[in-house]
Amino acid sequence: MSDPRVVPVGPGPGDDEQTPGLDVEITPEELRIEDDDERTGGATVADLEALLFVAERPLSRTELRTVARLSAEELDERLGDLEVQLRDRGIRLVTSGDQVMLGTSPESGALIARYLGADTVRLSPAALETLAIVAYRQPVTRGVIDRVRGVDSGHVVRGLLHRRLVVEQGRADSPGRPILYGTSMEFMERFGLTSLDDLPPIEAEIAAQLAQAEEDARAEAGHDAPAVAADVEGESAVDERSPDTHV
Repeated sequence: MSDPRVVPVGPGPGDDEQTPGLDVEITPEELRIEDDDERTGGATVADLEALLFVAERPLSRTELRTVARLSAEELDERLGDLEVQLRDRGIRLVTSGDQVMLGTSPESGALIARYLGADTVRLSPAALETLAIVAYRQPVTRGVIDRVRGVDSGHVVRGLLHRRLVVEQGRADSPGRPILYGTSMEFMERFGLTSLDDLPPIEAEIAAQLAQAEEDARAEAGHDAPAVAADVEGESAVDERSPDTHV
């Protein structure tokens, strides 16, 4: 065989001569596996669904654009199509800011809870109250949470951090640079939300109280910077060695 591009298929030298060789020739060009994205111009809606299904964590839109080889506009369009396709199914597209993931539908929540035994994991009234303040006023400092609740909430906040329902979102520009808290993707999944826009509306009076408490906390921080700084030093991420079991 003189053509160096041809790859023989069948018995080679020294093989049993009684075994006939296959009369097939495959060139290296035919062995090349084409890149699906090059052929289709980027990931399809089904591709994005599969990618989000196997992902072990929420993916950012930047990650999705890079892996799927899509522009920002193409990604938004195909994620929108995926959201529509999943509306009547047991899985939903969940988004929170720049993060995207798949989650179970609220209608399937009770069934999933029974399977996972999640009904045995309950939040205390204090934890639910704190979580609600974070959800509706995020990003929010612990000073605001304490002001709204009227008690020290450090213990409860640490418990919510440990359960990954609340995450740190940076630090405020106010004196002492207190930590800012917000809800997590796990919070979204647990409460069956596809976005923060799905949060039920709160009464105008309660919203006004939350806003006033936030304003009071900021004013107090401005007048008592050393106390705020001391409080921040003791306010750190949750200690994984001592989980808050009372939240």
